[in-house]
Amino acid sequence: MKDSTLFDQIGGDKLRVVLTDFYDRLFVDVMIGFMFQGKSKPQLIDREWQFTAGFLGAPDVTYTGRPMRTAHAQHTIFGGHFERRLQVLRETLADHEVPEAVQKAWIDHTLALRSQITRDAGSECATTKELHPKLSIAEPPPSDAPIKLGRK
Repeated sequence: MKDSTLFDQIGGDKLRVVLTDFYDRLFVDVMIGFMFQGKSKPQLIDREWQFTAGFLGAPDVTYTGRPMRTAHAQHTIFGGHFERRLQVLRETLADHEVPEAVQKAWIDHTLALRSQITRDAGSECATTKELHPKLSIAEPPPSDAPIKLGRK
């Protein structure tokens, strides 16, 4: 019996549904939506489908887009932009109940591409202890803690 790939776990049709929702969210996102103005959403979805299906192990899929560094070189993409896109991706994957192994591989692959997409070295956000175990992350105050505003 053939080993199941991550692509088999999500399937081509569901991958397209997830990517369509993901780009729907990106295009209207208050923080990074401006970066997609004038872009062809169907073309971006098609290229992202090829790219994602390929690294998830889909057979006979060829990525026809440009290399990541070339595709993103014309844009000024800061670490915060990258982190916001990553957060939207995480939320989309969770909302669509994408299998955990697929989510992990997808997020890990995205993180591995960071240096090819953003020139903002060292801009990584310390969002979770799991992603950045060597950083000390302050815990947020309890929700019932008083909020102090204004001058002393």
